Amino acid sequence: MLTKNFIQVGDKAPDFSAIAVYEQEFKQVQLSNYLGKYLILLFYPLDFTFVCPTEITAFSDTYDQIHSLDAEILGISVDSEYCHLAWMQLDRESGGVGDLKYPLVSDLNKTISLSYNVLNNEGKSLRGLFIIDKEGVIQHSLVNNLDVGRSVNEAIRTLKAIQYVQNNPDEVCPANWQPGQSTIKNSPNQAKEYFKSI
Repeated sequence: MLTKNFIQVGDKAPDFSAIAVYEQEFKQVQLSNYLGKYLILLFYPLDFTFVCPTEITAFSDTYDQIHSLDAEILGISVDSEYCHLAWMQLDRESGGVGDLKYPLVSDLNKTISLSYNVLNNEGKSLRGLFIIDKEGVIQHSLVNNLDVGRSVNEAIRTLKAIQYVQNNPDEVCPANWQPGQSTIKNSPNQAKEYFKSI
């Protein structure tokens, strides 16, 4: 029997409880409280940096679209809640993020980043993105190095594809699939119909 020391897609998402900042207030968040919804975990290196505010604000700006898909977002870094608050109180033009539509979680003791295997040797979180389904199972993971930002549009497309195949278990989504496009029947003979059409 093979053993592993890290999480991967298909595993139950490691639970955690931590302090977050939301609407200029400190609040306790717990992963298990999000059961019954889809959840995007958005790990990022540090507040007051360069790529991070572009990602954090981009996800906030598309929050309503993500929320309409029965999904929530949690941003997570190794900064303290006080650092998160100061970053939110700084406007975007000055390198802050302003008011966000989702919480930023403090992982000051680095246990969350470690449990999701995104903590680098410098003690920063890599750019990890995890999509967790309603049952608390990780359905998607993506990790970028520090200097490369992620695509909000691709995260949304992937979320829609995950939801589609979970609602249609006899179908799978091909490369670059978008809602409304053809899928593939999960059967050798029926799959040929799709391949004949491309």
